[in-house]
Amino acid sequence: MKLSNYFLPLIKENPKEAEITSHNLMLRAGLIRQVTSGIYNWLPLGLAVLQNIQQVIREEMLAIGCNEILMPTTQPADLWQESGRYEAYGKEMLRITDRHERPMLYGPTHEEVVTDLFRKTVKSYKDLPLNLYQIQWKFRDEIRPRFGVMRGREFLMKDGYSFDIDADSARTTYFKYLGAYLKIFKRLGLTAIPVKADPGAIGGELSHEFHILANTGESEVYYDAKFDELAKQDKVDVEEYLNLYSAADEMHDASKAPANVKSARGIEVGHIFNFAQKYSIPMDAEVQTPDGKVAINGGSYGIGVSRIVAALIEANHDDKGILWDAKVAPFKVGLVNIKPKDEASTKIADKLYADLQAAGISVLYDEKDESAGIKFSRMDLIGLPYQIIIGPRLAKDDKAEFKVRASGEAQEIEVDEALSYISS
Repeated sequence: MKLSNYFLPLIKENPKEAEITSHNLMLRAGLIRQVTSGIYNWLPLGLAVLQNIQQVIREEMLAIGCNEILMPTTQPADLWQESGRYEAYGKEMLRITDRHERPMLYGPTHEEVVTDLFRKTVKSYKDLPLNLYQIQWKFRDEIRPRFGVMRGREFLMKDGYSFDIDADSARTTYFKYLGAYLKIFKRLGLTAIPVKADPGAIGGELSHEFHILANTGESEVYYDAKFDELAKQDKVDVEEYLNLYSAADEMHDASKAPANVKSARGIEVGHIFNFAQKYSIPMDAEVQTPDGKVAINGGSYGIGVSRIVAALIEANHDDKGILWDAKVAPFKVGLVNIKPKDEASTKIADKLYADLQAAGISVLYDEKDESAGIKFSRMDLIGLPYQIIIGPRLAKDDKAEFKVRASGEAQEIEVDEALSYISS
């Protein structure tokens, strides 16, 4: 994409409403713009990051046999009345009425809708286990929206739902999801600590939260120092993670913590639940077995997709701007033509832009006629992993400057070698 065609509204000064780094940089780098309290427009740069995160999630969900569906954002209240959660959920639920005076709501979560789908379509135990998931917008009317998309009212969430014939099978599925979530966060370049959690309004007895360590986290997380070693390993061993001590502040018991326990602030980016028959019994979600009808055992598995964008920035930034990992970056390369009016520079930059696109490498090409200082500051702010800089001094020798944004390391390369440098 050429920068002259790209919608990238930047802000020079730190916005007054931004209390934390991620909110500040998401506004300044043109990822989001506020519509009203806790509700945001996602602009092209931010949307591209959201889409890249979703792709990683989809690949890992497919790997454990999950089917993607899409459920409506608006739900009938009678399903929630049937489950017994309509009155209990609280003021976070946005309750509305349609033109026929029927009570409706904007979904804060989808356990009732997916259970209704299951009972209408699945009848035999032979169709189990079944795993469904969606990536959908949710709304919870937070009393105090703050920190940008970290605690907004409308947010993008991946929520999965499992259906099993009995409690043992449901527990096996639960830990399969736990392992898949650890792989997702690792692929996104995040160190996630799974901690035992209170199931809250979702229900059930088995629940874990996933916390990303960051100074701006809302919870204090206590964890075995061996987690630091696990984070460096490519392979994810669920048993290793579960055998180590970890707890958020409200669940921490100092008497049970090991001597090497560490503490840090954590941002919750995922939450999983095994809720047994909490929804299947009141909503008659049953399957036929040789011995009669049986209420299924269920679980739900959420990841805050839009919150992960903020968590990534909290964990990866410097005083110049964002530091994107290549797997989630909106573009892998920022191509900068310092002097568009210089014929040699433009010829080389245009050709390299075409070559990068032909190779399937996402590139943002800054071909605008502006000062070099503005161009460099903009690229550092938006944080693309690699920068290729073309200017008259090097262009005359068919060379360019190749810069790694995270380390700041830069070197002169032959233009023909640019693709191989990016690939390696």
